[in-house]
Amino acid sequence: MTESESPRVTRPTMVVLGVQQGETPYRLVEVAGELVGKAHSVLDIIEIARQLGMHDIDLDDPDVVRWVGGDKFTWTPWWPRHPPHHEPRA
Repeated sequence: MTESESPRVTRPTMVVLGVQQGETPYRLVEVAGELVGKAHSVLDIIEIARQLGMHDIDLDDPDVVRWVGGDKFTWTPWWPRHPPHHEPRA
């Protein structure tokens, strides 16, 4: 197989990991394989990018941003949150 026949494999600049449960759900953000922050909304993603010199970031370009466990509109966990189970009193 020649290089032109092989699939193009690139690593996106930014990876936004899946939603984490918390008092306020959040997503961890990696740039170049290094954890750089925590985002509570897409605005946080844009701010993190600006702080790192990535102005006018295209959040829909898979070569720039990889969204894990949802897309830029996913900011709540997909699993239901259950209240803690308490044992019945005797």
